[in-house]
Amino acid sequence: MKHLSFKVEGMDCAEEVAILKRELGPLAGGEDRLTFDLLRGTMTVRLESEHPSADDIIQAVSHTGVRIKVLENGKQVAPEQPHRTSWLRPVLTAASGVFTFTAFITHASIAGGIASALGAEGMGVTHQVPLTARALYTLAVISGVWLVLPKAWFALRRFRPDMNLLMTVAVCGAVAINEWFEAATVAFLFAVSLLLESWSVGRARRAVEALLENAPTTAHIKHPDGTEEQVPAEAVPIGSTIIVKPGERIPLDGRVAQGDSRVNQAPITGESVPVVKTTGDEVFAGTVNGDGALEIQTTKVAADTTLAHIIRLVGEAQSRRAPSEQWVDRFARVYTPAVMGLAVLLFVLPPLVLSGAWGVWFYRSLVLLVIACPCALVISTPVSIVAALAASASRGVLVKGGVYMEAAGRLKAFAFDKTGTLTEGRPKVVEVIPLATHNERELLERAAAMEARSSHPVARSIIEYADDRGIEVLAADDVQALQGRGVTARFNAKSYWLGSHRYLEERGQETPNVHQKLEEMSGAGRTAVVVGNDSHVCGLIGIADAVRSDTKQIIQTLRDTGISHIVMLTGDNSGTAQAIASETGVDEFRAELLPEDKVTAVEALVSRYGDVAMVGDGVNDAPAMARASLGIAMGAAGSDAAIETADIALMSDDLSKLPWLIRHSRRTLAIIRQNIALSLAVKALFVLLTVIGYASLWAAIAADMGTSLVVIFNGLRLLRGKHV
Repeated sequence: MKHLSFKVEGMDCAEEVAILKRELGPLAGGEDRLTFDLLRGTMTVRLESEHPSADDIIQAVSHTGVRIKVLENGKQVAPEQPHRTSWLRPVLTAASGVFTFTAFITHASIAGGIASALGAEGMGVTHQVPLTARALYTLAVISGVWLVLPKAWFALRRFRPDMNLLMTVAVCGAVAINEWFEAATVAFLFAVSLLLESWSVGRARRAVEALLENAPTTAHIKHPDGTEEQVPAEAVPIGSTIIVKPGERIPLDGRVAQGDSRVNQAPITGESVPVVKTTGDEVFAGTVNGDGALEIQTTKVAADTTLAHIIRLVGEAQSRRAPSEQWVDRFARVYTPAVMGLAVLLFVLPPLVLSGAWGVWFYRSLVLLVIACPCALVISTPVSIVAALAASASRGVLVKGGVYMEAAGRLKAFAFDKTGTLTEGRPKVVEVIPLATHNERELLERAAAMEARSSHPVARSIIEYADDRGIEVLAADDVQALQGRGVTARFNAKSYWLGSHRYLEERGQETPNVHQKLEEMSGAGRTAVVVGNDSHVCGLIGIADAVRSDTKQIIQTLRDTGISHIVMLTGDNSGTAQAIASETGVDEFRAELLPEDKVTAVEALVSRYGDVAMVGDGVNDAPAMARASLGIAMGAAGSDAAIETADIALMSDDLSKLPWLIRHSRRTLAIIRQNIALSLAVKALFVLLTVIGYASLWAAIAADMGTSLVVIFNGLRLLRGKHV
């Protein structure tokens, strides 16, 4: 399938998106082939053939009053210049305001005072406007509607009334009945409203850009001969060694090959405290190196880094529209033409039926058009969603769309994978049992010595445990690995062995006491490592995938947020699953599951509770995450398949973000409902005031702009992402 990308000039609200969908949908083969990124102001068209071409699309869009330019591979053909609307809109808005003020002062000075310029009872009913004031009012009107006229003309030609056409008709109507002050005021305030709308989306856009600052465009590469060279980041191949000096931003994903430092990972994971990085640790592009120089072996090219992945997913999130956004769009699609029809009836019926004055009712119908403009209603939801997405990303919670942001607030149950999700995902020593006359230190010295040269995860866990307790690890002699059973060696001139329960049985050294302890370990979900010599068993070391330190508290916090049921799904054996379930406090566990069994388990939860989240980190979790109402991946250690399948990724693998996400989602839903309710309430009030004659054009647009301001700032409160 062919993809064409375009930069859309001044795409700041759903209005431009709606216009482009209506015009390009039939040409592209359906609106579902169009993807819009409000944050970056881009549009992508997916085509199955060579037609239409990019030129055909640009030609079709040129009639709508919206300007676009081609992007190649996500980059502009020519260096990007600030688009025309970015500087022209504020200039024209300011000009409209200045001309309106100057015209009104001129009008008032000639007419004999402000009251005379305002008209009867300040309701705008006046027709005696001096020629000089009319000229200034005309300039104010032209400045205010200049950017709106092409879109209004397109809407008129297509017989699809929108807010641009509503305002243009209202302004032209006011001019037609000589209400010049009203016309200029409406044009100016509508221009201010559009400017505020552009600013609000721009602020959310800047919040995401600040959060996801681009990685450096260059990297210091170290060649095999030791020489260094500065090259473009996109030219660095996988496996190269790059040098990052203290205070520099890391340009590419990789692993530390040499050096120690603290790295600020906030742009990727949302962690507020710098993380210590040493040899072998993973680092991300866009993160900031601390006070130590690092040599990093790259693991991804520039276009495939975690940062690039996040930026792409945040962009794609805009196409996954929230249910509330879809509802507002459907409502506005019916509401706008209905309002125009109601305005016509308000103009015609009272004079015909009640013998009302045509001029009075025409003016009231214009007021109705102005107050009925759905600006505040249309902007309220997307601003709230964009702000909520930006706040989530700043905390290391990557939500892939508004639909998933809203879904999190409706969750009733959670299903968790065990390994790497509720647990740390790597073996750790959790118990040491010396036997015979030995103590813990002796047991660990011998076990660590025999495992010193092994890279097996269990061996590394024993060595780490010994090292943490200050035990010097000295490699044993004559080490012999016994495939699948254990190892033998000499330490301090004596023979020792280390192995599994099965190897102990093979050696015939198992006693009833040792057997009982091994059974107890197995029942607690621990893997036993047995250490012995030729005469007896020296002791047992219990290995387990340790539960994350905060898991139990997080499970309880989820319950406090209203989650009804929490289940653990694992492919591990029942004994281990039982032990982990008891330690974490989940309501239920299912053990020894294949990937398809996890899907079945999630389906049962969905049929029982409705809205269910599946949290996992592995490839085998991806099918279950796809089946759940909401798939949540552990982003830092999770597999690419799990992250791609998931609707939400926890970039720092921090489960404590889950209760925050639920509260944040519910707060987002509450603010959206507040905005919609306020917008509709203000409109209903002014419709009533218009019918009984207590509303003017300037008051109506002022009320609409005021409402727009309130809903914008109310939505932008979500940028703080605070707990509720």
